[in-house]
Amino acid sequence: MGCSFSGLNALYDAVNGGGDVWINENRFRVVRQLGEGGFAFVFLVKEIVADASSAASGGGLAKKVKDPAHLSADGTYAMKKVLIQNKEQLELVREEIRVSSLFNHPNLLPLLDHAIISVKDGQEGAWKHEAFLLFPVHLDGTLLDNSTSMKAKKETFSTTDVLHIFRQLCDGLKHMHSLEPPYAHNDVKPGNVLLTRRKGQPPLAILMDFGSARPSRKQIRSRQEALQLQEWTSEHCSAPFRAPELWDCPSHADIDERTDIWSLGCTLYAIMYGVSPFEYALGESGGSLQLAIVNAQIKWPNAGPKASYPEALHQFVTWMLQPQAAVRPRIDDIIIHVDKLIAKFTK
Repeated sequence: MGCSFSGLNALYDAVNGGGDVWINENRFRVVRQLGEGGFAFVFLVKEIVADASSAASGGGLAKKVKDPAHLSADGTYAMKKVLIQNKEQLELVREEIRVSSLFNHPNLLPLLDHAIISVKDGQEGAWKHEAFLLFPVHLDGTLLDNSTSMKAKKETFSTTDVLHIFRQLCDGLKHMHSLEPPYAHNDVKPGNVLLTRRKGQPPLAILMDFGSARPSRKQIRSRQEALQLQEWTSEHCSAPFRAPELWDCPSHADIDERTDIWSLGCTLYAIMYGVSPFEYALGESGGSLQLAIVNAQIKWPNAGPKASYPEALHQFVTWMLQPQAAVRPRIDDIIIHVDKLIAKFTK
């Protein structure tokens, strides 16, 4: 989980405007910044291989990565740097690393390597932590990025692409929901879906960011437990995609992975129309996002591409967005139904 001392200096300097980055025994060159949010920054990096034999075998990282399919042909990767402000944030990063290591599926973004280091604050002189997480890079961006650019050009995904993107997300979630114990992602949304465009076939879709993923099944048996769950989800689950039971949790409730099914239904709507089915409430005078979600008040577009999608897709969304979790379908039910839709609409 650490680096050599000389590596630490190089790593710290590189992402603050200097040279190369060391993550454990492997060296990377920072190419450019890809994005940022909160206390995290994402960089495009390229592995620097010491000798020709290492290069031929895929670089030093090849010795560490279990699945060769995750290795980059040109040595480029995405590196996430997290500035850790306190012990709580440190534990959250460690939990994200632990949880990420549980998953191994082509539609879930794999964590290839990581390091947590101590750095000295130049102003205060105090020691703080920084985390560096290495992933495969997907330069076509997120589903949210793609939807935004397509909306500006008045373009939409075809019905075939909508269904195939969605089917891949279902595959990734099924893997998480099938673990023992089952895990919920807890933040399924377009901003956490990476897309890679492929010539002649639908985009590759990969679910990422497991910082909110936790064992999915919780028994709530008091008002205090209900309020604790609501407080946690308010910090970790994006509001427009958050299930009703996480907004207003009863004092006696059994929470399970069907919170993800709600988010998945919102995401299917967003693949078609670029937003959550409830975000309209944010722009209405006196509107309430929570009330719209708790009452499942879906608002379909009155104009634009609505007619280009079969009514069966709208019914599919509505089926997943049932406010009572007990009657909401599970991931296996969703996969059976989406396969029928794919067979019907992509002949």
